[in-house]
Amino acid sequence: MMKHSLFLRIAMRVGAAVAILGTVLLGGCATAPRTSAPISVPAPAPAQAPVTLLCPMPPPAVPSPKVTVTPNLRLADWSALPGWHDDSLLSAWNSWLQSCTALKSRPDWQAVCAAAANLKPASDSEVRDFFQIWFNVYQSLQPDGSTQGLVTGYYEPLLHGSRTPSPTYFVPLYAVPGDLLTIDLSAIYPELKHMRLRGRLVGHKVVPYLSRAEIDGSKLPLAGDELVWVDNAVDAFFLQIQGSGRIQLTDGRTIQVGYADQNGYPYQAIGRVLVERGELKLEQASMQNIKAWGARNPQKLPELLAQNPSYIFFRQLPDSIGPLGALGVSLSGGRSIAVDARAIPLGAPVWLATTEPESDTAMTRLVLAQDTGGAIRGNVRADFYFGFGNAAGKEAGRMKQQGQMWVLLPKTMTVAGGPVR
Repeated sequence: MMKHSLFLRIAMRVGAAVAILGTVLLGGCATAPRTSAPISVPAPAPAQAPVTLLCPMPPPAVPSPKVTVTPNLRLADWSALPGWHDDSLLSAWNSWLQSCTALKSRPDWQAVCAAAANLKPASDSEVRDFFQIWFNVYQSLQPDGSTQGLVTGYYEPLLHGSRTPSPTYFVPLYAVPGDLLTIDLSAIYPELKHMRLRGRLVGHKVVPYLSRAEIDGSKLPLAGDELVWVDNAVDAFFLQIQGSGRIQLTDGRTIQVGYADQNGYPYQAIGRVLVERGELKLEQASMQNIKAWGARNPQKLPELLAQNPSYIFFRQLPDSIGPLGALGVSLSGGRSIAVDARAIPLGAPVWLATTEPESDTAMTRLVLAQDTGGAIRGNVRADFYFGFGNAAGKEAGRMKQQGQMWVLLPKTMTVAGGPVR
């Protein structure tokens, strides 16, 4: 998850500042809301001991933070959540606690995360009661007021690689290049907070960073920045889309790699390109079919991959850490999703109502908004994390369903989408 058209729009907003900086591109991974920043408020009082017993009483009285959330959220009732009483909520509890490791220091989440840390639920009903006591539920709406959106899937793949290049291991995965510049204009234009421009310095001028075609077309610009080499260009391409993965090295060790940065270009779906060219039908545009097309057309593959100018740089993760999402916490297969953080606050619990891959079978469950992605844009848009390995990859590649989303936010949070009950 436009090159020049998007730059022109950004240039109109930043005016003289961009003229000084030169031609640069808006990074494809901006995740913050486009609204104003939250107002600083006193931290809520610590949760009291009775919450450990999950007493059916409201959260402690605390000052309501003036938190700005995009107005795509409409206050709803718990009865509106399809399957709310059927999900195995207890199995989502650890994923929720993972979110709290990143949220617990924020005023809006302190009280609820403190209560969660003190609770040791033993049943689905206890977890259900906890969320209904501490949270309000809001349905996320499209700009036109509709409720349906796209739900896709992703996973953590296993690739085969080497620390040194060879005829077998010839596709590099790069660390963040030393010449990649990240430019923050928010000090001059506050409305651009959390938006980043990326480029590189040529003489005294900042120019767009190298595109995928430029990076793949030459070994010279990023020589020395190689993290590891792998044996398949299509697998490397999809690793960039997934954002993290494992590499089994020739010495038998397995390392984990994760997203580190991006070259500043927007994500373009090569599956759509193949459909537009008549190479695949729309219903065939899955990861598996794209890989199969690449195997049949090795000579055409570089040109196809270049249609997505976005390029991801990686870092090696510590062995003890699972795949990390944009929230900075480990993802959980079946319980984590990637969202557009301009519409859904990162870390928030989300009730997802969709269907199984290529099926009409309902899939309704509590998930956590713990990741983002260059292709994940929209108020009702989710990328469902299936987990690690080939089986997860098969499901992720087939996932392209319609769905609805409800966001759970603390009752102590003031939400632009509706009054707190």
